[in-house]
Amino acid sequence: MKIHFIAIGGSAMHNLALALAHKGYTITGSDDVIYEPSKSRLELQGLLPAEFGWFPDKIQKDLDAVVLGMHAKPDNPELARAQELGLKIYSYPEFLYEQSKDKTRVVIGGSHGKTTITSMILHVLAYNDIEVDYMVGAQLEGFDRMVHLTEENDFIVLEGDEYLSSPIDRRPKFHLYRANIALLSGIAWDHINVFPTYENYVEQFRIFVDGIVRGGSITYNMEDPEVKKVVESSENAIRKFPYKTPEHIVENGTTLLETPEGPMPVEVFGKHNLSNLAGAKWICQQMGVDEADFYEAIASFKGASKRLEKIAEGSNNIAFKDFAHSPSKVKATTSAVKEQYPNRKLIACLELHTYSSLNAEFLQEYKGALDAADEAIVFYSPKAVKIKRLEEVTSHQIAGALNREDVTIFTDPEAFQHHLFAKDFDNAALLLMSSGNYGGLDFERIKVLFEI
Repeated sequence: MKIHFIAIGGSAMHNLALALAHKGYTITGSDDVIYEPSKSRLELQGLLPAEFGWFPDKIQKDLDAVVLGMHAKPDNPELARAQELGLKIYSYPEFLYEQSKDKTRVVIGGSHGKTTITSMILHVLAYNDIEVDYMVGAQLEGFDRMVHLTEENDFIVLEGDEYLSSPIDRRPKFHLYRANIALLSGIAWDHINVFPTYENYVEQFRIFVDGIVRGGSITYNMEDPEVKKVVESSENAIRKFPYKTPEHIVENGTTLLETPEGPMPVEVFGKHNLSNLAGAKWICQQMGVDEADFYEAIASFKGASKRLEKIAEGSNNIAFKDFAHSPSKVKATTSAVKEQYPNRKLIACLELHTYSSLNAEFLQEYKGALDAADEAIVFYSPKAVKIKRLEEVTSHQIAGALNREDVTIFTDPEAFQHHLFAKDFDNAALLLMSSGNYGGLDFERIKVLFEI
């Protein structure tokens, strides 16, 4: 097949392009800008566009399909040409469904935890030599790509994002996968630029549960009241499997999970991650992995990239970076680090970077999110606020929303870095939470501050 990608440089898009090239398809693509690591990975496989920009001449009648990425605009000239020629145009999730409609589709959904749960499942399956197709939102240790597609594998494991499918398809991605086996980890309002009310956001998860194939299953976090209500009120003819945070203890910075064979040390920590682990166990058991084999495999799982990723450690200090940016994720991650290291000073740094987090009205959702931190630091860029065409937020608004008058707030990246690098990290835990990079923070330099 000949496939053209409009906006090939996206994190998900370039991984799909690589997967299809590996499968033997002929792949072309365009984009107006491509960042690392997408750029180098495409170049290595001969898929990097010769020049950046949109070129309608690339769209020819002999294309079997065009895959349209979210980065493209609805008036994209290549899209217009594809429409004019009557070519089949797929969104990213539509194309994944086409590639997996004859497989058992395992879809992991939820406002938080889905990347970690998907990663846990793939780690356990790989450990037990079970071959599956997959799509996951983070680079995993031991995996070449974030997308893997074959003709022969029976299962495909899909991370089910609730964000929009494409510029011309406003449906959430996870609605299009039509899950056979599904998981729902939690519901916490996000993406307010698309789902302006909480009720509208929750409705997307009702549609997801009601769209599970008849006779399929939903594994759900019974400790999340909204998840419990959505799943248990669904009249879809599916099996329902609740899960909760497993019993565990923390001793000297190590989490011990209660198992039928006794306490077992695990690399991940925090109640939210142990809840994720419980959900992953249920899914793996439905895919043919018995409980003992699951525990043996999960003991060596170190976490998904940028999810409580340890970046430095000394004899009495430690530093993590985490993708957390939404209120529920920030609160869970901050609490997890404090519970794991209760006797260390927790310095939590949060970058407000997304459309939602920079919205003055939505800021109120962050109330209490940094309560577990001994010292709270917030960074945001007024330039990012302007780019997103939002009303300016003030330091007073941020402090009030967090309900912490002692929070230190920076808008200048150099001032933030100077403050951070001047700190004493003796007997401390540093937590850096952002979906951005604090205006260019040198993470390598942080390692120097710790006694490696």
